[in-house]
Amino acid sequence: MISETHPLPDALPRYSARRNLHHASFFCTAPHAQCVALVGDFNDWDPTATPMCRMSDDRWMASLELPHGYHQYVFLVDGRPMLDPAADGVTRNSRQERVSLLAIS
Repeated sequence: MISETHPLPDALPRYSARRNLHHASFFCTAPHAQCVALVGDFNDWDPTATPMCRMSDDRWMASLELPHGYHQYVFLVDGRPMLDPAADGVTRNSRQERVSLLAIS
């Protein structure tokens, strides 16, 4: 029998940070785009880190596990930034560029 004070070594603690990740799906409508990427504070604004997949309805989609809090992001549609009309809001990043805002709770 395993007591609660001595869990298995690879068992997650009750309040582990890994338990605080939440699934987030992003959708971008860009039917004529050749490529779309999701860039944000969660991937260090790296345009190669999160490419989006074209769906059969010509929308683009990416799914991530993100921690609780606010996240800034934009879609890069053929290399050009595009705000997400479905975002929770719009704010400015550290370079004073307008970016989309997502709240994860």
